[in-house]
Amino acid sequence: MTTSSPTIPESDRLDDLTSPVVATAAVDDEPPAGNQRVFTGSRHMIIAIACAAYSLFHLLVMNVYPLETWTYRLLHLGGGLALGFLLFGAYGLDPEKEDKAGHPLSKPLLFAAGAGILYGALAIAVIWGNWWLRGEALPPAWTIGTFGIPLTVGTALAVVHGWVAKDRRPGIWSAGDALLAIATLASIGYVIYFARALQMRAGMPMAQPGDMWAAITGVILILEGVRRMAGLALVIISAVFVVYAFAGPWMPGIFSHSGYTPKRFFSYIFTDNGILSAPIAISSTYIVLFVIFAAFLQATHVGAYFVNVAFAAAGHKRGGPAKVAVFASGLMGMINGTSAGNVVSTGSLTIPLMKKVGYRAQTSAAVEAAASSGGQIMPPIMGAGAFIMAEITGIPYNDIIWAALIPSLLYFASIFFMVDLMAQRFKMVGLPRSALPKLGALLRQAYLFAPIIVLIWALFLGYSVIRCGTLAMITAAVVSWLTPNRMGPRQLFHALDIGARMVLQLVAVCAAAGIIVGVIALTGIGTRFSALLLGIADQSQLLAMMFSMLVAVILGMGMPTTAAYAVAASVIAPGLINLGVDPLTAHFFIFYFAVMSAITPPVALAAYAGAALAQSDPMKTSMESFRIGLAAFVVPYMFFFSDALLMQGDWLDTIHVTVSALFGIYLLSSGIIGWFFGRIGWPIRIMLIAAALGMLDAGLLTDLIGIVIGGGLMLFQRRKNDA
Repeated sequence: MTTSSPTIPESDRLDDLTSPVVATAAVDDEPPAGNQRVFTGSRHMIIAIACAAYSLFHLLVMNVYPLETWTYRLLHLGGGLALGFLLFGAYGLDPEKEDKAGHPLSKPLLFAAGAGILYGALAIAVIWGNWWLRGEALPPAWTIGTFGIPLTVGTALAVVHGWVAKDRRPGIWSAGDALLAIATLASIGYVIYFARALQMRAGMPMAQPGDMWAAITGVILILEGVRRMAGLALVIISAVFVVYAFAGPWMPGIFSHSGYTPKRFFSYIFTDNGILSAPIAISSTYIVLFVIFAAFLQATHVGAYFVNVAFAAAGHKRGGPAKVAVFASGLMGMINGTSAGNVVSTGSLTIPLMKKVGYRAQTSAAVEAAASSGGQIMPPIMGAGAFIMAEITGIPYNDIIWAALIPSLLYFASIFFMVDLMAQRFKMVGLPRSALPKLGALLRQAYLFAPIIVLIWALFLGYSVIRCGTLAMITAAVVSWLTPNRMGPRQLFHALDIGARMVLQLVAVCAAAGIIVGVIALTGIGTRFSALLLGIADQSQLLAMMFSMLVAVILGMGMPTTAAYAVAASVIAPGLINLGVDPLTAHFFIFYFAVMSAITPPVALAAYAGAALAQSDPMKTSMESFRIGLAAFVVPYMFFFSDALLMQGDWLDTIHVTVSALFGIYLLSSGIIGWFFGRIGWPIRIMLIAAALGMLDAGLLTDLIGIVIGGGLMLFQRRKNDA
């Protein structure tokens, strides 16, 4: 954990620190992914209308016209996947590429895929048409008996065609992508039509072959959608769980189970026990609601205002841009729900400025990644995590956000201590006040905080989460009329459009998480895993908690926080609760480490996003982000040992453990950075780290030992500095 002195060229550090630093609308922009198509002309308008309609559909269903649960979740999933295939290419796009990449198998694959998908889609269209036009609920026999295999095979071939053809043109959707969108509508259309019957027969011997083929097609589409929109890590994890459902008879020990037939497994997995379970239930309500809310804030440029306030308040302090990143990224990360996405948006401004005042490129990216990830644990929104936890546990939402208050304070305090100590050690300067926005002028626009204030106030008044989110959106539109960025019809359309684009990745990811949740429920591996934890706890409960931490971090690698928590909670939470851990503490413990997975090597998505902006080595950046966030890794153990940190005790206990936790985190940060009232060597660093770890248990004796060690070392350092 050594920290070498930054080696940044003087010209790169201090070339223009007097230039005005003002966050613009660019901070609110959501940069396109490397494989995201950027359309122009009529194609752009068609996609924009489709995206806006997708967002508007959710708002209408949640607020005006409720739909049957399965139907709504399936439309949410199907629409998200279809738009995702049209917007995201199979590979990274090349603006210079004009022609399709030639491959001898491309056209035969496309023809075979088109034949299968179009036949299957036609059969399902006949099923619906027979009901709509003739009023006959029983479809023609040939449609049910023949659509499945062509649709599934055609979908698989269309996926392979995307891999082979590698159409990298950014401005059009390829024929293969259009076929995948059609296959999505066909398979989801079948499940919606037979939803009531499937609720009775899915996973049972009376399940029909058509149920299986539609579900297999859906699983293929979900995995390909996740690969395009979220990367390969979650695809591999999901595929391993699917294989496990069939390989159970050959698995050893606790992993063994009797195995399942394809018809039983796939018909089961496409129900509210699997793909349509809690992750999709949350993404179709709370996640989509708050992502659209974030889009409203972007469209009215409120995000730029938040960043400007942070710069005005902290930009002039030592290492100012890093402290701005801690405040601004935490606030924005709370709302938008994706650590990596927040890194890209706010980091585009903060990372270059951190480099200029003396932070290394990898440190700048790591600070931004750690701060953005912390937004996921900041109440009241917690990147939608609070709503997922409330759904899974049944604990009231207000209790959850109240419990999250002190852990989030400790997290951001740890990051703040890290960047401040680093700035002291390397004598980093802040930005000149003359180059920063004027705080007084910004405070005269404090009404721009109104959407957040209305949201929090409505939540504490007891309104439903959906009503609160809708009121916050309306407030954002209203306050925009007091600024130059008034929200009219065009801006409203833009907000709905970008809201849909921002949520597509989470739709695919939550569906894949549902596959994993379904396998866990079907095979009973969660129960057996609980038994394993109990066995470990016989030797040491702390050892069981450390084992749970590793599982949560590993499961979270490559996943957004929401999906990571949903999966980890299914595997780990029952075991922790069986150990006697309070359900709220158990779920917060898991959620905290699911958040930390975004900055934990080797798959640290938030750190990788920051590395791309800072032009630093991704693996070194992920290691640095882990080091900067290391103090935060002790916080879950603190509230495990003392649930007063989750507001579960009386006020005196809560105040005591909060103060001791802050002191312990400061000692740990000092030991990691190597600065404690002056530069320190390894013997003192080890003593500080040991004292901090000893304060994990919020007992008076351990606190006293930590205070004595910290106070003694402080006096020693002061005398050393005075000498």
